Amino acid sequence: VQLQASGGGLVQAGGSLRLSCVASGTTFAGYTVAWFRQAPGKERDFVGAIKINAGYTYFRESVKGRFTLSRDNAKNTVYLQMNSVRPEDTAAYHCAASRSVIQSNIPTEAAYAYWGQGTLVTVSS
Repeated sequence: VQLQASGGGLVQAGGSLRLSCVASGTTFAGYTVAWFRQAPGKERDFVGAIKINAGYTYFRESVKGRFTLSRDNAKNTVYLQMNSVRPEDTAAYHCAASRSVIQSNIPTEAAYAYWGQGTLVTVSS
């Protein structure tokens, strides 16, 4: 299973960006797909996750109401739509996926078996 994250770039504060996570070697059916981010000099943090089959989404508090997650099963892709971005959203964003992630483990890095490379998001003020 390989994950490919893309869509990062430079955006002004208040703008929008959409990140994509594409899977190869599997379909996303039955998976939980998550996004984590790591700012320079900081630990990697949970951003949000989506349970592919049910469509349930989960987000860290600071992005609720600004970020959304969606999936396109035909394209085997999960999208992270980032709206009203802030300078503190600047980070490398990684997607991760795994089967059978229980709800309490959703924000936990160790719950995810497969990881994509990061895509860099830079928000200018």
